[in-house]
Amino acid sequence: MLTVSNLVKRYGKQNAVNDISFHLDGGEVVGLLGPNGAGKSTTMKCIVGLLRKSSGEISIGGHDHLSVEAKKFFSYIPETPYVYDLLTIREHLQFIAQAYGVKDWKARGDELMEIYDLGDKADKLGRDLSKGMKQKVSICCALLPDPDLLFFDEPMIGLDPKAIKNTKRLFKELKEAGKTILVSTHLIDSVESIADRVMILKNGEILGNDTIGNLKRQFEGDANESLEDIFLELTKDE
Repeated sequence: MLTVSNLVKRYGKQNAVNDISFHLDGGEVVGLLGPNGAGKSTTMKCIVGLLRKSSGEISIGGHDHLSVEAKKFFSYIPETPYVYDLLTIREHLQFIAQAYGVKDWKARGDELMEIYDLGDKADKLGRDLSKGMKQKVSICCALLPDPDLLFFDEPMIGLDPKAIKNTKRLFKELKEAGKTILVSTHLIDSVESIADRVMILKNGEILGNDTIGNLKRQFEGDANESLEDIFLELTKDE
């Protein structure tokens, strides 16, 4: 579904992403973990085409990531949600439906709004929404076209506990439907229960890329070792 080969993103002489490669198969949830400044958001923005990579190859669904064909495969939920000030929540969904050619979208739109407690706020303008509500709208808009691949950049920030729980449940449902999800976050506990695999970044390099179980076995087979313990061990400063 997604193949990243020898990706480099350079700012001046500094590599923000340093020659990383990985592959995502269909129907898996992968956590992209790392401390602040590790290169998580930069990696994701290069993949979706918001940043121009310095070198490397990226393909989505067998197509170059910048092609129209590739863009039909995925949705992207940014760390900082953006909504249109003068569109209501329902109009945001209508806009996405028209842009992606989604027919009979209203029932699915209503379902998504109910999941995120937006049903009674459907006529509220974007400029009047809190950050958390904007994040919910962003997620709803991303899910409406039913993409095969979803990129979530720090999706839990700004969400209330109920919305976080519902988002985790949605991840599991999407996986069961064969969708692929890449979740970038530094909130480790938000992905430990849902990720099939995690990639741990530090200084633009992948230090670990495996299932949580395999990573635990690599750490002397300590059954009590948590993902947080492994993360801190791999990313600690020597």
